[in-house]
Amino acid sequence: MFDIAFSEILVIAVVALVVIGPERLPKVARTLGHMFGRLQRYVNEVKADINREMELDELRKLQSEVQSAARDLESSMTSAAREVESGVRSVETQLNEAGNPSAATAGSVPEAQVGAAPPADQLPVVSTETTASASSAHAAAGEPPRQGALPGFDRI
Repeated sequence: MFDIAFSEILVIAVVALVVIGPERLPKVARTLGHMFGRLQRYVNEVKADINREMELDELRKLQSEVQSAARDLESSMTSAAREVESGVRSVETQLNEAGNPSAATAGSVPEAQVGAAPPADQLPVVSTETTASASSAHAAAGEPPRQGALPGFDRI
């Protein structure tokens, strides 16, 4: 801590012995020892407090970094969800327009037709011959038979 050599300490001890005297020197040395111990404990406590504060600062910085990363992830997920929703809506509108050509020419779908099923004369007809030949082909290949194919999805 201090750059004091042994010879300098010896000179200080001899001067203290001469000035203080041999009777009071042990009591003064003991008092100085206690004060030096208190000083060391105080310095160690200050060091520990400084280290603790530094660790807390690091943790606060780490917490703010994690929170900003979480906000960035949340915003990117929200934007991705919006993109997916807009894609789904565009596909829905395309399918609705393709399935109902009168709505495409009229420009809007009446509210009564939004959730209603299409009339029976507009439903696609699946021939039983096609499904029977497809199921026999799957049976020959060792695959389980498929259910009736939807129009436009027979290539899957």
